[in-house]
Order: sequence, then structure tokens, then C-alpha cells
Amino acid sequence: MLPPVTHSRAVVLASRPVGEPARSNLRLETRELPAVADGQVLLRTIYLSLDPYMRGRMNATRSYAKPVEVGEVMEGGTVCEVLESASPAFSPGDIVLAHSGWQTHAVQDSQSLRRVDPAKAPISTALGVLGMPGFAAYVGLTEIGRVRPGETLVVAAATGAVGSVVGQIAKIQGAHTVGIAGGARKVAFLRELGFDVALDHRSPTFEYELSEAVPDGIDIYFENVGGAVWDAVFDHLNDFARVPVCGLISQYNETSAPAGPDRLPQLMSAINIKRLVVRGFTQRDFISTHYSEFQRDMSAWLSAGRIKYREDFVDGLENAPDAFFGLLKGKNFGKLIVKVADDPTRPAPPVP
Repeated sequence: MLPPVTHSRAVVLASRPVGEPARSNLRLETRELPAVADGQVLLRTIYLSLDPYMRGRMNATRSYAKPVEVGEVMEGGTVCEVLESASPAFSPGDIVLAHSGWQTHAVQDSQSLRRVDPAKAPISTALGVLGMPGFAAYVGLTEIGRVRPGETLVVAAATGAVGSVVGQIAKIQGAHTVGIAGGARKVAFLRELGFDVALDHRSPTFEYELSEAVPDGIDIYFENVGGAVWDAVFDHLNDFARVPVCGLISQYNETSAPAGPDRLPQLMSAINIKRLVVRGFTQRDFISTHYSEFQRDMSAWLSAGRIKYREDFVDGLENAPDAFFGLLKGKNFGKLIVKVADDPTRPAPPVP
């Protein structure tokens, strides 16, 4: 019989970064776990999701969610195994989607958990194409982008967990899709995903190539990046274009306003004259109204082979900080996931 789990290894916020985060801002430590109370379960983390929004949680500034406090465990979505349960809703061995953060074990209220079915898809997909990133793509495109057949969609960070799904759903809906990524490997993957046009924002002729790709303008621009990509897209937005703003990863480490002229008057004028819809959102705004619909549609598309996905795994909780820093620089290729422990739902590799 295995000894009881009483401690967890965790990555905590050691200090708030100024500009680009560093290893000194995060600390790996061992924390004592509380006893499992009625209605709670003890979890073993199998997979940890790394996502760009976590950079904002390291700051003390006002946002749509409270920041991580200094000394607290870094937050994040997880797929976990139930080790011990004091809740009738779950039993040991169940696989659940949690938000237990960057740690190996956690005690959580059972009401905050969602069951994951290993028979439907690999359980890691609950953090990607069947999870928060996939849902953000789904609701951002269908509810804010309001994609229609024949329209032109452009999406930045198009090989990422959100952008790749945006492009594929838009293609299913009959749109002309233009994906933007960084580097030859990612651009080649965009073509594998079925994008009509794949562009490299690092190309010295990127702005010209974008102009050639959208001769009739842009009806939907799904924003994940900001910065130079937004500057290139802006002049091509059509009347009544929609801009779902899911993220602005190019700006997360900024400590001051960008250099150059103030372009806010130009933006406001375009919003007025072109009747643009520019709306920020988070996926949780739509959970109560659209999550079941998303699970139904995405599961069907996956089963039919209409949606492809790519996962980028990093082994070991201790490697999460460096992987996260790389994510902020676009070094990941696909949905970035930390494998914290062995996955009991996947068969062990054959012994040579």
C-alpha cells in the first residue's frame, strides 16, 4: 500500500516581474497539504497547461481576474487523477479537469471539478482543443467574429492552441482563411491544417504578402498578438469587420507605451467610419451558455477528422518556468503542456 500523500511540490510566485519575467520571479518549493474535508478530493496532477494569460496574473494590476499573490502557487488548468475522495461525485482513479495550478498534488472542492472521459480523446486535450483554448476559439469566432461563408478571416499566432482552432472552424464554416505564424516550420504546419494562405510575420516582405493574400479586405481578424501584426492588418479591415481580441502576447512584458506616434485617434476614427466591432473577451464569459454546445460540436469535428491539433509536451514541473518564458517568446509549437506525472490512461511503451 502506498504511503499517504501529505506534501506537494509547487512553483510559487516569488516576486512580481518588471518587464520580462525571470527565474528569480518563480520558486520551486514543497508545501504541506491540508486534510481532505467533506466534499473535497485529493488530486495528483498529470498535466499542467501553460498559457499566455498567466503572465498577466503575475502583475498586481487590475484585470478580469485577480492576480496571483506573492508566495502563492502559480495558477493554471490541470488534468488530474483523484487519489482520495470525500465526495460522492468522484472516486479514486477518476480523471478530472481542475484549476489546481503549478503543483504536483492539491486538495480541491469537488464542485470545482469537471470529469474527463479518457475514452473520448487523450486526456491532455482537455487542456487544449477540447478545453479552454478550444472554447476560446469557438466562442470568439462564432459569437464575436460571427463568421459567414465566403468571408475572409485572418488569425495571428495561428499554430497556437487558440489560433489553430480558429482557422479550422472558420474553414468548416466556409470562410477564406489566412494564418500568420513565425518561422518556416510553423508556416508549413498551417498548410497541413488547411489554411488557404499561410504567412510568416518574420518575412521582410510580410506586409506585401498580406496585402496580396486579402485583395478583398479582411472581414474578421482574430487578435492574439497585437504589435506589428496588428499594424499590418489594420488598413485591410473592411467595413463592418469584427475583431475578437483574445490576447495581446506581444505586449505582456511591456512596461511603458510603445514608441512612435499615438495611433489611438486613427483607431477610433476607423471604428467609427468603418463601423468596426472590436471586442475583448474571455472564454469564461460564455461557459454557462455555450460550453455544452462547444463540447458537442468539437467532439464531432474531432471524431470526423475535421479538426487537427498539435501538443508540445515538456517533462517535469521543475521545467515549467523555462517553458513558460519560451511560450511568451513564441518558442512553443502547438499547445504547451507540462507532463507532471505519468498518464495512467496511456499504455506504457513496450519493453525493448
